Amino acid sequence: MTRSMLEVRDLRVHYHTPRGAVRAVDGISFDLRAGERLGIVGESGSGKSTVALALLRLIKPPGRVESGEAWIDGVDLLTLPEKEMRRWRLATIALVAQGAMNSLNPVLRVREQIVDALRDHDEGLTRAGTEARVRELLEHVGLPARAADRYPHELSGGMKQRVVIAIAISLRPKVIIADEPTSALDVVVQRQVIQTLRRVQEELDASIILVGHDMGLMAQVVDRLGVMYAGRLTEVSEVHAIFREPLHPYSQLLIASLPTLAHKASLTGIPGLAPSLLERPRGCSFRSRCPRAMERCASETPKLREVRSDRWVACHLYDEARAELPVGA
Repeated sequence: MTRSMLEVRDLRVHYHTPRGAVRAVDGISFDLRAGERLGIVGESGSGKSTVALALLRLIKPPGRVESGEAWIDGVDLLTLPEKEMRRWRLATIALVAQGAMNSLNPVLRVREQIVDALRDHDEGLTRAGTEARVRELLEHVGLPARAADRYPHELSGGMKQRVVIAIAISLRPKVIIADEPTSALDVVVQRQVIQTLRRVQEELDASIILVGHDMGLMAQVVDRLGVMYAGRLTEVSEVHAIFREPLHPYSQLLIASLPTLAHKASLTGIPGLAPSLLERPRGCSFRSRCPRAMERCASETPKLREVRSDRWVACHLYDEARAELPVGA
C-alpha cells in the first residue's frame, strides 16, 4: 500500500464575524500519498483555498483553525509552536500562491527574493554558493540566469509564476501546495507553468496538492481528485474514474456542464446557489440543488465513505455500500 506523505484529519476553519462563525472548512479528512498529485476542486467559496492556507498555518484573523490534525513525518503541523512552524514552511511544506504579482515584492529583484528564503532558514551558503543556488533554481523552472537581476514588473505573468515556483522549491520540500497557480494566465502559459510544476515535482520526488476550479486542467494533471462543496469533501476518487463515472450528484452536474468535442449540446449550469456558510442548513448542504434529494437529506448529514475501492463519496445514495472508514484506509 502506498504510504501517506500528509494525513489531514477533521480539519475545521471558521471565520468569526459579528453575525457568527462562517464555517469555511467543516471537518474534512484526506491523505496525500508519496509522489502523488492530488487535486482539490470546487466552486468559489467552497473552502478549497482555506484548506491550503490552514495546512501552512497562514490563516489570519478573523479566521481561525478550530480543530483538526495535519501529520507529516510523525509531526502534527497544527500543533507546532509558531517559531518551529516557520522552520517547516518552505523546508517541508511550501506554497505556490495564487497571483504571482501579489506574492512577489515589487521593489526587490528576483535574486534578493530567492536569497531571502535561503537566509531565513540559515542555509549557510557562501556568496558564490548562493549565486550558484539561485542560478540552479532558475534553471530548474526554465528561466535564464539573467532573470535574477529583474524586478517582478519586468517579467511576464508566466515568468513571475515560475519565480514563485523557484522560491517554493528552494529548500526541496516534501509537499508543495499550489493554490490556483495558473489563474489569470492564458492557456499557453498555463500549460508551461503546469509542465514546470510537474517537472520540479518529479525531480524532488515531492507530493503536490493542486487547488483550483478548472476541471479540464485537473483531468490533465492530477492523479486523484477531491471535490469540495460548502466546506466539505463530497467525493474523492482517482481522476479518470471520476470523469468516467462521477458518483456524487454534484460531481455529475459539474462534469455535465463541461463542453465536449464528442457531441454538440446546450451547456447547462447547476441550478440554485451554494448555501451560506454562516447559516448552514441541516442535513446535506447540496440538497436544495440536487435532482436526487431524498427526505433524509434534509435532516442527516452524509458522511464521506469508501463505497468502492479507493472511491469516497458523501451521499445518502451510497450509505449501504460500505461501512464508514477513515480516508486512505
